[in-house]
Amino acid sequence: MLGLGRKTKRFRDLSEREILALAISSEEDDAKIYLTYADKLRADYQQSAKFFEDMAAEENRHRTRLISLFQQRFGDTIPLLRREHVSGYYNRNPVWLIENLGIERIREEASRMEADARRFYETAARQVTDANTRKLLGDLAIAESRHGAKAEALEAHHLDADDRAAEAQQAHRQMILTWVQPGLAGLMDGSVSTLAPIFAAAFATGDTHQTFLVGLAASVGAGISMGVTEAASDDGTISGRGSPTKRGVASGVMTTVGGLGHALPYLIPHFWTATAIAIALVFVELWAITWIQNRFMETPFFRAALQVVLGGALVFAAGISIGML
Repeated sequence: MLGLGRKTKRFRDLSEREILALAISSEEDDAKIYLTYADKLRADYQQSAKFFEDMAAEENRHRTRLISLFQQRFGDTIPLLRREHVSGYYNRNPVWLIENLGIERIREEASRMEADARRFYETAARQVTDANTRKLLGDLAIAESRHGAKAEALEAHHLDADDRAAEAQQAHRQMILTWVQPGLAGLMDGSVSTLAPIFAAAFATGDTHQTFLVGLAASVGAGISMGVTEAASDDGTISGRGSPTKRGVASGVMTTVGGLGHALPYLIPHFWTATAIAIALVFVELWAITWIQNRFMETPFFRAALQVVLGGALVFAAGISIGML
């Protein structure tokens, strides 16, 4: 069902007039999608933006050929028939879902679009009987199948080795700013800041269940706080750090994970067993933070280790000391 009681039509029941109308609207949509990608990429990936502009121009040439044939056979009135009106017809992912992802994901989506279009033209060509229509649909199927080579040629035209290296570097930088940096800040906060309340509760009560509840509350609360703060503090427009929603999710989730790492062992009813495992996991968490800082943030390993271990040790000692008062 579509809309208020409208039913979709099966592809095999389409007339040749409807098949051409569907092909025209599909080419129009694909051209718009490529132009949207071009607009999205233009600021940071100028050469890739030109590539998608050329792909849009190619789709518009296909549309022009289809309209010309339609006018010859059926006149100037093209019925409104879109993908969503035909059951079993391929769909496009919403542009907003793809355009906020990385450039490689956008290129993968473009490749999938061309493969979908080729299959459509091959199926449509088998369904029509008019010789000119079958020829055009067959020609477009071949053109879509060659778009892989065409795309490579366009990329080669617009993107030399230096351009690719620059775009790869920009994509890596964006990934660091959007995902790694907020996630690392969250992991550090969750792993270190929850040490004091969890171990204070553990040594104050000697009760693993109560300690787990304190750890769970501290971890989830810290995750929500960090996530909201990260998302609200910077919309990414000026800083270029990317989507605030993505950064908030990265920060919030990793904060919660960092706290739960040494809270979950207290599901074990034996106090000293749970505590020993929790302490061991603290060292694992601190090592992971050090590795991420060294790997992605290019912080010297020993400096990162000193900062993380020293800070963690101080908070850990404070928690135990308070718990034993």
